[in-house]
Amino acid sequence: MTRTIDVEVGPGAISPAALADIEKFETMLALYEKGELDEDRFRIFRLGNGVYGQRQGGRNQMVRIKVPYGSLRPEQLEMLGYVAEKYSRGWGHITTRQNIQVHFVQLERVPELLRDLASVGLTTREACGDTVRNIVGCHLAGACPFEVLDISPWAEAAFRHFLRNPYAQRLPRKFKINFSGCATDCGQAMFNDIGVIAVTRPRADGSVEPGFRVFFAGGLGANPHPAQALEDFTSREDLLPTLDALLRTFDHYGNRDNKLRARMKWLVDTMGVEEVRTRALKERNLLLAAANWPGGIPGYVQEHGDAPAGMATGATPTPTGWGTNVVFRAPTTDRYGRWNDANVVRGVAKGTVSAYAYARLGDITGDQFRGVAAIQRELDLEVRVTNRQNFVFRGLTEDQLPLLHERLSALGMAEPGAELARDVVSCPGADTCNLAVTQSRGLADEIGRALEEAGLADVGGVRINISGCTNSCGQHHVADIGFLGLERRAHKRPAPGYQMLLGGYLGQAQVEFGQKAAKLPAKAAGAATVRVVGRYSSERNPGESFTQWLARSGGAGVVGAELADLDVFPTPEENPDFYVDFDETGPYVSEVGAGECAGS
Repeated sequence: MTRTIDVEVGPGAISPAALADIEKFETMLALYEKGELDEDRFRIFRLGNGVYGQRQGGRNQMVRIKVPYGSLRPEQLEMLGYVAEKYSRGWGHITTRQNIQVHFVQLERVPELLRDLASVGLTTREACGDTVRNIVGCHLAGACPFEVLDISPWAEAAFRHFLRNPYAQRLPRKFKINFSGCATDCGQAMFNDIGVIAVTRPRADGSVEPGFRVFFAGGLGANPHPAQALEDFTSREDLLPTLDALLRTFDHYGNRDNKLRARMKWLVDTMGVEEVRTRALKERNLLLAAANWPGGIPGYVQEHGDAPAGMATGATPTPTGWGTNVVFRAPTTDRYGRWNDANVVRGVAKGTVSAYAYARLGDITGDQFRGVAAIQRELDLEVRVTNRQNFVFRGLTEDQLPLLHERLSALGMAEPGAELARDVVSCPGADTCNLAVTQSRGLADEIGRALEEAGLADVGGVRINISGCTNSCGQHHVADIGFLGLERRAHKRPAPGYQMLLGGYLGQAQVEFGQKAAKLPAKAAGAATVRVVGRYSSERNPGESFTQWLARSGGAGVVGAELADLDVFPTPEENPDFYVDFDETGPYVSEVGAGECAGS
């Protein structure tokens, strides 16, 4: 499915709603520049339009562009490349919530940038702030052999319903909605304010009815909470009113006095899960009385259909979640063969073929944006960004794979192992974020290098995620190996460090958060990762997941204790490098600014 955004308009045209957003931004910016609009009110307005202040201060802004369920058209990819070069540093960044971010945009240039984006149907509206954020969905939806329903049209319908919706503005805190087409949960439903997973239930005649199981009040951050089930089964007719009712419940009862306790997970802690559940279902029951409620299955879903890709006989979802290849071949050593083994996903039942393109650290240059668009046009494919910060091409044939590999190689995006061990996920960290205390991107680069040198970069079944602070924008809680940036003290000096977590798990409508394993100097985290991945690679039984191996090995505490020799800081005289963060030149200083909008 190639998605459309906002109302349908011709090429280069801007929808009336988007034009109104841009003109209002111009008006508010002019008032702010003249001193007629105070900083706090302009900040709230700016964030609601996806514009976020950077660590560097001054006029520097990060602009977050929404890509609902990751779907992009070629002209949108080309525009993203143009925007990255015209307004930023020549590259954009894919986030773990399927947004595209560009940094170092000067505030006075934002309206012009918004016009460029709107000309191809892209928007930043509600990408930041206390709003309904980007709607996230499984990037293989419609091409996965395990899915119960194709969640793509449902995610699109939800996006359209909540964009500029009065209830989606000025919430107690940000609100995140994720969709998955099956219990494997590649769309990461189980740790968000609302998570939707497609399921079935038996009918009286012996057939099965496809529908959904809706989860609510999950969250990561400094205090992670697993999402809770609202009810056993939500029909297709009831899904959109269920989402709306949960949002209204949060809007009515969320904490507006303390942002640190304002997310929906805290509402469950204070009111109790049963009370929140009761109030949400009551909201849904009365929603049909609303004058603007259309009822029934959304028109977009009716028009485009939500039939699944189809499951192969006897196929079962992967036990590790996060998605995996469906067809396995004997390992090969040539470059194309390694890429084919690691990056190509085949759906057995309907013969679907999809392939990942590797984006190092989630960064995409202007030339790469244009190159991906050219491939999409040449091979007539769908393209989506993934929540592990890569691209996936969908709708391929087997005959197209060699040419795709050739084209990706020319772009530097054919690294085998996209979404595997070498593919470390990281938030932007102290490079641009006000809240980060460490250079998480630098550590991600170091871990990737260390795994390559150790011959472990192609190890499957292990995911590594890094956050530069407690907010978990890098989703370290749900990774097999997670790192959380923190300030360490050694020899009376501050130094960059990390807390290593092990055993995060997501799948089968369950979530387990990683457990503390070891604290480490930043410069020892790469060596620690090599040890753990090396042990897993050499000790695992056939088909054994990382979490199964970890439990068999004694758990996070036992495995972490074996890394104690790495938690040593030499004196600054012996090795000053331990007191300088990655990608920095001077002594480490933990500088935390005022957070505007934590979380991507």
